[in-house]
Amino acid sequence: MSELILFGRPLPALPPASTLPAWQQAEPRWMASALQIALGRSGGGWFVVDERRRFGVEPRRYRIDARDLVFWRGANGLMAAPDVCPHMGASLAAGCVRQGRLVCPWHGMELGDKPQGSWRPLPLHDDGVLVWVRLDDAGEAPTERPCLPLRPARYIDAVVRLEARCRPEDLLANRLDPWHGVHYHPHTFRRLQVVERRDDEITVRVAFAVLGRLAVEVDARFHCPDPRTIVMTIVGGDGAGSVVETHATPIDDTRCAVIEATLATSDRPQMKYVLPLARWARPWLERRAARLWVEDVAYAERRRVVLDAQSRVASG
Repeated sequence: MSELILFGRPLPALPPASTLPAWQQAEPRWMASALQIALGRSGGGWFVVDERRRFGVEPRRYRIDARDLVFWRGANGLMAAPDVCPHMGASLAAGCVRQGRLVCPWHGMELGDKPQGSWRPLPLHDDGVLVWVRLDDAGEAPTERPCLPLRPARYIDAVVRLEARCRPEDLLANRLDPWHGVHYHPHTFRRLQVVERRDDEITVRVAFAVLGRLAVEVDARFHCPDPRTIVMTIVGGDGAGSVVETHATPIDDTRCAVIEATLATSDRPQMKYVLPLARWARPWLERRAARLWVEDVAYAERRRVVLDAQSRVASG
């Protein structure tokens, strides 16, 4: 491999990198242990739905944890509820919104912020980038707010959403395996070295490809604040404080959604000139994230196939 040309802020020197191939450096037992720690945490019943910009005037339907939900803009902001009319079961997402109230497309029943029989609005949280909904029957002790990671004070945000035939833990497992990055995503990662590894988090030094041999090197920490989220935080180098939140929301027993939010920041003075250009920078950030996740979804889906096959053999 040609020698990289690094630019940006220099990072402190690390001990010499291991000469072992990545498949020997990767630690499946550590990955499995870190994943179990994450799965043992509570998410407070909160699930990420989508980025807030996707919610407009018309009602939208999402399937989350085997439940069909409808989201609409009520009189006091975004709302969520079961996507079933309490009258005869019509899909409310197929209706319209009139003065902040959902109008059933079958018989015109209007529903708002008050319960109607067993139908009732659900707790919802808009964090400024993502929309969350709380399902109190999801098997977790409900909390008032979702557990949000530390975010930068100013940032350009970009969000991608994909679906995968796997479970949320398969997506977290993918991100708890940084060793695959250089081999599986050679278009983006040029070099990687583990800086520090704890029971439930890992910090790596990674060279992000910019153009040809040109790359920028940063230290990135991965940790899971809840059982459906893994967060990458840039802790050293250019862009320190930037965050990539990867949220895995179950759709049903066999599928889940990947909702990844990138919050890019910098303490360089030029950042104040970049912020007004967010609408132009956002598509570029989203394309890069989507390219990685097309590949990482394949990783997660393959992991699920392997684990299910092993489970059948063990029970067989």
